[in-house]
Amino acid sequence: MVNHMELVEKIIGLDSTMRFAAIIDLKGNILESIMKSGKTSLKTQKEEEHFCKQVAQRRKMRQQFNKSLGKVRYVQVEREKVTQLVIYPKRKTVYFTLEPETSPAKKMRLVSRVKMMTRSL
Repeated sequence: MVNHMELVEKIIGLDSTMRFAAIIDLKGNILESIMKSGKTSLKTQKEEEHFCKQVAQRRKMRQQFNKSLGKVRYVQVEREKVTQLVIYPKRKTVYFTLEPETSPAKKMRLVSRVKMMTRSL
């Protein structure tokens, strides 16, 4: 059995640009999440919970196109204050955020590393 708390701690510790990491079930419930120490959340807990429900809904919507377009490798949203990334292992969803000025090369390295760390979920 995977220890979700250890996993989010490892994810958040990958790089100084990391802000937040969460493991979400397929219904959008947060199983475990962590904010990088020294960082302040940009959303309230209620907003975070609502956002994670939306992440699960968008995953279901994207799966409709898996047959014609292939499976989603990852989702990246660039915002003014934060970069949001979502990865879809088989039974869970991994959501993490980075500082917005993170280089594209570093983002890709982090996506690859998080995918490797979470492939058993």
